[in-house]
Amino acid sequence: MVTYDKVRNSKEILTYIQRADLSLQRMGFTEHSLAHVTKVAVTAGDILLALGYDKRIVELARIAAFMHDIGNLVNRADHAQSGAIMAFRLLDKMGMPADEVAKVVSAIGNHDEDTAWPVNEVAAALILADKSDVRRSRVRRAVNPNDIHDRVNYAVTENSTAIDTEAKTFTLSLTIDTEISPVIEYFEIFTNRMKLCARAAEYMGLQFKLFINNTSLI
Repeated sequence: MVTYDKVRNSKEILTYIQRADLSLQRMGFTEHSLAHVTKVAVTAGDILLALGYDKRIVELARIAAFMHDIGNLVNRADHAQSGAIMAFRLLDKMGMPADEVAKVVSAIGNHDEDTAWPVNEVAAALILADKSDVRRSRVRRAVNPNDIHDRVNYAVTENSTAIDTEAKTFTLSLTIDTEISPVIEYFEIFTNRMKLCARAAEYMGLQFKLFINNTSLI
């Protein structure tokens, strides 16, 4: 059985993640390294655990989340699709059954907001976990005040997610330093991501909620 531990300890996969992140760093993008994919893997798995999904589905979500950004090695453009193809080859070679490969590959290929859709429970969990990872530590250079992505990410000083199974909500809570970036700038660059999160939450029978500075905005 191909496990999350086996995947995250694969020298091949680790190399692709690290080299992909290096390419993004040189292009000026925020951090997409092991810190990001590990956080997304943990969150995606925790979402499905809280909702009572089978342990193997939880494992597949962690695997998909850990591998979701390897396509940046090829190019930032269409990285979800190239990453899905890379994941197919790697997981097939590791001996993962076709039905599990299909679920993981579909999730990876559907995580970018320009083309994504929550096509299965693994994809939905990956979307929510990935798009919720907005934080100051992802800015890895001197903040460019003229770059809205730098400003917004650096302004986020606290980030947490929570599932309320009784209220059937998934909540993203952020604390934003408005002296660095006004709240409106968050929506200026992340509106499509929030719409995608709402669709992903709906797939799992949840309502997506967004709190910024203790104020409910969605």
